[in-house]
Amino acid sequence: MAKKERLIALDVLRGITIASMILVNTPGSWSYVYWPLLHAKWHGFTPTDAVFPFFLFIVGVSIHFAFKNFRPSEHKQAIKKIVKRTFIIFAIGLFLNLFPKFNFETVRYFGVLQRIAIAYGVGATLCLFFNKRILTYITVLILVSYWAILYFFVPENPFGPQTNLVGKIDLYLFGPNHIWKGLGFPFDPEGLLSTVPAIATVLIGALTGSFLSEFSNITVKIKTLLSYGVGLVLLGYIWGFVFPINKSLWSSTFVCFSAGWAMIILAFLIWIIDQKKYTAWSKPFIHFGTNPLFIFVFSGLYAKTIIYLIKITNSQGEIVSAKQYLYQDIFFPIAGNMNGSLLFAVAHILFFWCLVYLLHRNKIFIKI
Repeated sequence: MAKKERLIALDVLRGITIASMILVNTPGSWSYVYWPLLHAKWHGFTPTDAVFPFFLFIVGVSIHFAFKNFRPSEHKQAIKKIVKRTFIIFAIGLFLNLFPKFNFETVRYFGVLQRIAIAYGVGATLCLFFNKRILTYITVLILVSYWAILYFFVPENPFGPQTNLVGKIDLYLFGPNHIWKGLGFPFDPEGLLSTVPAIATVLIGALTGSFLSEFSNITVKIKTLLSYGVGLVLLGYIWGFVFPINKSLWSSTFVCFSAGWAMIILAFLIWIIDQKKYTAWSKPFIHFGTNPLFIFVFSGLYAKTIIYLIKITNSQGEIVSAKQYLYQDIFFPIAGNMNGSLLFAVAHILFFWCLVYLLHRNKIFIKI
């Protein structure tokens, strides 16, 4: 088997995505967050909505580079690797949902890592057995079928917050106790049915990886990425008039729109890094990008630890969580409510960067 290629611009995009995840997931207070750092309430698209699909897109590109040189005789070995990694990522996601209370009666079954696990597992298996042409057909079939299923199975208001088929299936299979309630009612934005189009996001990433491998000329790579990226953005926008762009539903239009922007930004990074050779600025993101899942899991455990497990007496003599103490007694006096909440998140990006920098400097790459 030939040596795997490494696309530095992809590592940088992965690192930017992980840093962005920390930024949007770790405000000092959820009551004080600037709108670009919040998800769209239902239909629509904000910069924050791009973070998760960008990561899945990157997973797809990485799948191509990881498995493109596997021979048929190595497929059994590859399947074992895929199944093992899928199970581990899903189990870690479930553990994060349980931590630190471990209440199995109300545990949320799905989540970000669970979606990554399923989309990776199915996407990698498809990429292992099918060529680019068949993968394109499968991607189109997923996107069109998902739209048709949601539209025709719920005749009235098929894309409404409490009337869509995605939420109905999760409620029927898992019950309200095991579903996220962040919207004010039981609805899981990483639920079962909406994970299917997330597989299409991975496949678009894998198809992107295939033509990045085909073209050796950097200019051709950039132009190809830009043409496909702009095309997908326009497709998602126009299709959105009948099937709204919606992250919570992971609508087919959301897949096209977000994947298109991922291609455009990747093209820009290849131009900056590979063609113009402006690389010094990218090193911190390379550090994030080479230990992505580890730092995501660690940041999740850390966030819950400072909320639920560590208590501190604040300046008013009250016993509060470590997070509340850091925000109210340190960051709020420096910058106020909104900027203090943002500064809290930025400070944590720097904190986690110190950790990934040390791992990178010591050549420690924790694979999950």
